[in-house]
Amino acid sequence: MAELLGFPPQVLFGQLLIGLINGSFYALLSLGLAIIFGLLNIINFAHGAQYMLGAFVAWLGLNFLGVNYWVSLLLAPLVVAAIGIALEKTMLRRLYKEDHLYGLLLTFGLALIIEGSFIHFFGVSGQPYSVPQALTGGNNLGFMFLPTYRAWIIVASLIICFGTWYMIERTKLGSYLRAGTENPQLLQAFGINVPLLITLTYGYGVALAAFAGVLAAPIYSVSPVMGSNLLIVVFAVVVIGGMGSIMGAIVTGLLMGLIEGLTKVFYPEASTTVIFLVMIIVLLVRPAGLFGKEA
Repeated sequence: MAELLGFPPQVLFGQLLIGLINGSFYALLSLGLAIIFGLLNIINFAHGAQYMLGAFVAWLGLNFLGVNYWVSLLLAPLVVAAIGIALEKTMLRRLYKEDHLYGLLLTFGLALIIEGSFIHFFGVSGQPYSVPQALTGGNNLGFMFLPTYRAWIIVASLIICFGTWYMIERTKLGSYLRAGTENPQLLQAFGINVPLLITLTYGYGVALAAFAGVLAAPIYSVSPVMGSNLLIVVFAVVVIGGMGSIMGAIVTGLLMGLIEGLTKVFYPEASTTVIFLVMIIVLLVRPAGLFGKEA
């Protein structure tokens, strides 16, 4: 097919791989945003900064404490989640019943403070983070070369994304989370600690961003601006999938990554704007998003 269209198959499949990797990050980050908005009613504009924090926790741990990549995959989400929980308890909790704009402005301000602080100490140039030894190299598939670490990113993202979907949609804990957003007083009457449930939900959404940051560290340079460069695209993905839709965030994130990759092959000039064009079309046809529920 690629040769019929005038492109070597390596170019087409290579761009599809890059698109799938980008889509994996879009899916992880938009999933965290969807959880926080859908269950807490907060538009978390600090998500990009928390993604960056995850990458920096891994980088600092490796260079100053000797913490390897595999430990960082567990440690960084826990550290960033703890920071997020502290923010939720001290600031965000006061805004749950207010208009979305207040939460957006607060988290936007927090993102600027976090990013500015890291720029002050580390500058804007990126810091290298090496690929773990177990994931170096790759496999020749005949039509393309598949680096092992890129394959790991896709597999890890899919496991986390669909595991999260299953937890929220198919388990008792997930039913508690959904009930806590619809009728917290009734759930509290059954003896469930709703404030703790909400706090842990925000912490988990933040942990997803940090996990994505650790995955991204060996591919992209660890930089204070790495989150802000990605956040606008991720918000567009969330809008396309439907604000608060868990499955919408996962499927749309992967799909937009593939569309972006294909656009780089056939019309590179539009690759940076194609996601926003899709968002405009979706909003015109279905304002609630592809998987969102109409009000």
